Amino acid sequence: MAPKKSRSDSKKSSKKVDRGDVIEQVTAQQDSTAKVLSLPPGPVDLRSIATAGRPAGPQQKDEAQRLMIGIGTELAALQEKLVAESIRGGQRRVLLVLQGMDTSGKDGVVKHVLGLLNPAGVHLTSFKKPNKEELAHDFLWRIAAQVPLAGQIGVFNRSQYEDVLVVRVHDLVPREEWSKRYAKINAFERGLLRNGTVVVKCFLHISKDTQRERLEARLDDPTKYWKYNPADLTERGYWSDYQDAYAEALRRCNTLGAPWFVIPSDRKWYRNWAIASLLLETLRELDPQYPPADFNVDEERERLAES
Repeated sequence: MAPKKSRSDSKKSSKKVDRGDVIEQVTAQQDSTAKVLSLPPGPVDLRSIATAGRPAGPQQKDEAQRLMIGIGTELAALQEKLVAESIRGGQRRVLLVLQGMDTSGKDGVVKHVLGLLNPAGVHLTSFKKPNKEELAHDFLWRIAAQVPLAGQIGVFNRSQYEDVLVVRVHDLVPREEWSKRYAKINAFERGLLRNGTVVVKCFLHISKDTQRERLEARLDDPTKYWKYNPADLTERGYWSDYQDAYAEALRRCNTLGAPWFVIPSDRKWYRNWAIASLLLETLRELDPQYPPADFNVDEERERLAES
């Protein structure tokens, strides 16, 4: 990610959006979000990381909802600058990667966090089970085809990591093959960074009990039957295997340029606030700017007056 700005620079940036006390609260909350939620290097023990924790930021739902107002305003303003920058040849873009167990809230983040942005500048891809054409290529082929363009904020709902998660748990390819994919993923992400893509990888961390509650809620509400997939219950039987697979993927692909953030996701409101905050910090660090006019403004005014 881009070098972090100082606390004073962050405050200066937030003043560009005139929302008074709300924006000041957002700025105060943002200072340590990435640092607190980033995964430390070394072995990963997901059991030691609280799924219902609130390690930074708001401690209550109403406070989070209030802060999201300011976050949304500033996100939209920075997104517009990123788009404008690309119109004049800028190559920077952001890629938000969402991974997590079934019911962890990937779709919820898309709705509540990405919904704060202008959809015209968002490129969303939800990766499902690969089709025949995709299986005929290297596992990264379909991923590379969906990398956001300059000026866009891309979102991967599931991602390249499925090929070291599902594939590993269900023995879809030999261990010798999937074990080499961690290095390939790291190389792929380094390439993204060189091309101007800032990668924000979020693991939505929920407990097994929370997953049960969310699956039960879908069965109890006829309006949510469409969200229930019997296959999710089958996959739940592999919970421990998936936790091991995630721990290994997080450990081996937690790089300096593309670190992992572990998002406590038992509380939906906290999950949404945390990812919105990380996205805001990322755009603040990029600090996109409106490009200067590449035409004579005074001459264009005269032409307009005469038209």
